[in-house]
Amino acid sequence: MNSSSWQKSSYSASNNECVEVRARGEVVELRESDEPGTILGADPATFLNLLESIKASGFDQHA
Repeated sequence: MNSSSWQKSSYSASNNECVEVRARGEVVELRESDEPGTILGADPATFLNLLESIKASGFDQHA
């Protein structure tokens, strides 16, 4: 991810109910689209660990 613009999953609906992510320098930032003022930052390794944990837990499955 080389862009500082917010990205959302292609699985997200067209409304503003999704998690968005962007790379900003050496930090990966996450936010909820309906709460754009609250931003969580992590280094790339921590972000990768989060994604791997989500996939391993099954939380990435759609209802």
